[in-house]
Amino acid sequence: MTTFTIDTDNNISAFATQEEAAAAITTAYEFFTTEKELTQLAAAWPAERLVAIWNSLPGVKPVKTFKTTKAAAGKIWDAIQGLAPAAKPVVDTAKPKANKKAKGGAPATKGAPAKGKATKQATPVKNAPKAKKSAKKEESAGPREGSKTAQVVALLQRKNGATLVEIMEKMGWQRHTVRGFMAGAMRKAGYTVESFKPEGGERSYRINA
Repeated sequence: MTTFTIDTDNNISAFATQEEAAAAITTAYEFFTTEKELTQLAAAWPAERLVAIWNSLPGVKPVKTFKTTKAAAGKIWDAIQGLAPAAKPVVDTAKPKANKKAKGGAPATKGAPAKGKATKQATPVKNAPKAKKSAKKEESAGPREGSKTAQVVALLQRKNGATLVEIMEKMGWQRHTVRGFMAGAMRKAGYTVESFKPEGGERSYRINA
């Protein structure tokens, strides 16, 4: 099932799985796989953000407001469906086409262009490993001073770590954003984050040494 992600700058991306999303994205993000999940996320967003997300989508008619959060989520969901099939032709379509052409009367000449097309389609997918390499370089040098990752790391390296609320207040994030950051950006940066809840206390996080 396609996993959609949206970061703090309202950029929406589509991935085959949540694991691929976590591996490719190094900033705080929230994710959803269905219109219902998007609607649940949108319920916690200000109306201005929904308008900003919609107006940033290509080919849409800009609006100033939405009647309801559900209506906004539905329109955004419909508009981003074109993102999902983009990565599928590489696996589902390119190879069968190459096989069909190879069975023709002149496999030597027709086979080469088919492979060439498959290579072009595969280009967007190959961007993810590049992101991994870049992330490894950043990981070896540690997070950039003053970056969001560096700020969160400083909180989590304290003796008792930091509570979910403390991180939300420090970074100005929603609960979903904090959870997505821990599962994505922190893991991508090479940190092992422990999530725990002291008896009678709040959900907290800390970095395992």
